[in-house]
Amino acid sequence: MFGKMISDMMVKPGKSPVFETPDKYNLSYENVTFETSDGVKLSGWLIKGGTDKIIIQSHFGVQCSRCGFTQEGKGMMKNVLWTDDIHFLDQAKYLVEAGYSILMYDMRNHGNSEQHGWVTWGLEERKDVVAALQFVSSHNDYQNANIGLLSICMGQGASTFAFGMEDMKQFTNLKTMISIQPLTYDYFVKAMGLPNFLINAGNKYNKSKRNIALDGDSFLPYVKDISVPTLVIQNSNDPMTNMGMVQQYYEDLTVEKELLMIDLEKKRGAAYAWLGKNPKKIVQWFDKYLN
Repeated sequence: MFGKMISDMMVKPGKSPVFETPDKYNLSYENVTFETSDGVKLSGWLIKGGTDKIIIQSHFGVQCSRCGFTQEGKGMMKNVLWTDDIHFLDQAKYLVEAGYSILMYDMRNHGNSEQHGWVTWGLEERKDVVAALQFVSSHNDYQNANIGLLSICMGQGASTFAFGMEDMKQFTNLKTMISIQPLTYDYFVKAMGLPNFLINAGNKYNKSKRNIALDGDSFLPYVKDISVPTLVIQNSNDPMTNMGMVQQYYEDLTVEKELLMIDLEKKRGAAYAWLGKNPKKIVQWFDKYLN
């Protein structure tokens, strides 16, 4: 019973509604769908800015969708993660104003995309990142555009996993990535304050009943495969991660890189809310590599 409860909290889909649309932000967009290599249909928005540079945004996991995080229906997570809704369309707005188009999509098991098994914290979701890149690269308006990744938490885990795939070599227009708050599953579970017997019960249930193993190094062995300049952004007061792990992620990068430590409230979601309100560094980084 305990194992299923912990597993449901961490990997069960269906907690991430699309609670607003770009209309609210006066953004021009179209609803799009595209399919992954294993046949999962993903849903998203293609928000229109310039046609010479485009950002693909990948959101965080379980509690989130393409448009962000809403407190409604989140139970204890609304106090643990952040104390307000998080609006990822805030950064879409300033990126469009800076001349970028942006693809915002729901990863599998999130938002309006198809449910397909369980949330795997990036391992299966890497196929979603590749599918998003393929969609953009084959789109009539963006075939020659430079591409940047804005990858958040599980989204950055999925992106990091993806760089270890042979498929990534085809995307020669992919020029840079911003990696927001790297976090492996094991540190997140520990940060929830759960006793070891519950963590172990959840991991055992994941492996035996859901055929997924989420303990161990996760995406860290694939950091060396990242092939584009990468900016890592981390809240120095984040209570849900391990700063040694974040430092390891940064040190293992073999590309041009920068680590931006920001001093925010002691909540995981503080950096996600910051992202939408602080365009300067984000736009500067993308401008440097995509113009």
